[in-house]
Amino acid sequence: MSKIFTFLKKEIVLTVSFVLAIISMIFVTPNEKYFDYIDFRTLGLLFSLMTVMAGFNKMGVFKVIAEYLLNKVNTMRGVTLSLVLLCFFSSMIITNDVALITFVPFTIVLLKLADKQSRAIYVVTLETIAANLGSMLTPIGNPQNLYLFSAYNMNISDFFKTILPYALISLVMLVCCSLFSGKSPIVYNENREELNFDKRLIAMYIALFAIALLSVFRVLNYLILLAVVIVFVLIFDRKVLLKVDYSLLFTFIFLFVFIGNLGNISQINGWLSSVVNGNEVPVGVLASQVFSNVPATILLSGFTNNATDLMIGVNIGGLGTLIASMASLISFKFIQKENVSIAKYFGLFTLFNVLFLAANIAYNIF
Repeated sequence: MSKIFTFLKKEIVLTVSFVLAIISMIFVTPNEKYFDYIDFRTLGLLFSLMTVMAGFNKMGVFKVIAEYLLNKVNTMRGVTLSLVLLCFFSSMIITNDVALITFVPFTIVLLKLADKQSRAIYVVTLETIAANLGSMLTPIGNPQNLYLFSAYNMNISDFFKTILPYALISLVMLVCCSLFSGKSPIVYNENREELNFDKRLIAMYIALFAIALLSVFRVLNYLILLAVVIVFVLIFDRKVLLKVDYSLLFTFIFLFVFIGNLGNISQINGWLSSVVNGNEVPVGVLASQVFSNVPATILLSGFTNNATDLMIGVNIGGLGTLIASMASLISFKFIQKENVSIAKYFGLFTLFNVLFLAANIAYNIF
C-alpha cells in the first residue's frame, strides 16, 4: 500500500488525469469513438523524441558538452551565465525536462566541488526558468508545443514569429539576472570522468533525431519514424526504453479521453467555448497555474481555433506556481535533497517566476 501512495504522490498529474478520465466516462459511455479522441501522431512523436533524448542522456553527451563549456569560465558570474544559457538553448532541442534532469544535478555537484553550495538556490531557480522559456521557441522543445504544432497543423514561420519576442525578452532578463552572481573566482576539480562513447550508438541516435525532425515537420509519416525508432533501439540499445517517461504518454491519453468526453457534454462544451474564445492568453496562463501547462493545453485546445494565442498563454503560463510547468518539479526534487532551505528556494523561485511572467504578460498587453 505504501508503494501505491508513493507512486500516486510522485505521479500526481498522471493520477489526476486518470481520475478525470474515469469520471468523464460516467457521463459519456465508452464507445468506439474514444479512439478518435486520441492524437496518435503527437504520442508517436513524443515517444520517439523522448527515446532519442534518453539515449543521448544515458551516454552522458550533454554533460560532456556542459563540462567543456564550463572549463572556459572561472568566475561565479561566468558559471551561472553558462549554466543558464545551456538550459535555455539546449531545451529547444532536448526538451525542458531533459535539460533540467541533465544539468541541475550537474550544477549541484559542480557548486559543491567549488564550495559554492550557497549559490545553488539562485542558480537552479534561473536554470529552471531558462529551460521552461527556452523550450517554447521550438515545436519540439516541450510537450505542449509538440501537441499544438501537430494538432493545429501550424506553419513553422508563424510559430517562430509568434513566440520569438517572448523568448527574446526572457533571454535578456535571464542574462541580466545571471550577471548579478558576482565576480568571485571559482575553482573546481579538473579530474572529470572520462566517457568513451559508443560511436555506433551516437551515429544511430543522430540519425534517429534527424528522422524525428522530418516527421515533426510532416516530411515523413510518424508511423515510419515510430517503427524505425522501436526496431533500431530494440536491436542496439533496448535498455534505454526503461528511461522513457511513460507516465507522460499515459497522462496525454487520459487527458485526450477527458477532453473528448467534455466535448460531448453540451452544457460544459458551451461554457468552456464562451470562456476560452477570445481569452486564450489569460485563460491559458491561469489554467496552467492550476493544472500545469501541458494538461491545460490539451484541455483548452478543444474549445478554440486560435492556436497562436493559446500557445502564448500556456508557454508563458509555465511561469508562476511550482506546478505551472511540471518540469519545474524536476528541479525541486533535486534541490530538496540538498542541505538548503526549501522555504528560501520556494520564495525565490516564486518571486522570479512572477517577475518573468509579469514581463511577458506586459509585452502581450502593450
